[in-house]
Amino acid sequence: MRGYQKPWKGGDILEPLELVHRIVDLVLDKKGYDVVALDLRKLFPLADYFVICTGDSEKQVEAIMRELMEKLKDRGINAAGVEGSPDSGWVLMDYGDVVVHIFMPAQRDYYDLEGLWKQAPIVVRVK
Repeated sequence: MRGYQKPWKGGDILEPLELVHRIVDLVLDKKGYDVVALDLRKLFPLADYFVICTGDSEKQVEAIMRELMEKLKDRGINAAGVEGSPDSGWVLMDYGDVVVHIFMPAQRDYYDLEGLWKQAPIVVRVK
């Protein structure tokens, strides 16, 4: 763990893996699919987990992004940064220990993060 923990309202501390599961639930609520969470703790010094998902359109990528921003902010968790945009086909959201990648299908195939990080254990996979 790299020290980025934010308290949920009510005083609980959210561990990075708990945040991963919360993010996966929110992505699925917005009909994101092919969701994969990779454990990078032994491979990458800047994040513990990547959550990678796909949306079929700019609108859906934007809806997933907004859902994450709003629902996590409601719990006191803010993104340290957001890169990319729905119209580019790839949005990266930095939640410290957890980095979220929201792709459209062509960009996900092109960048192939799962292939790049194939040695990372998969902690969640939802087709």
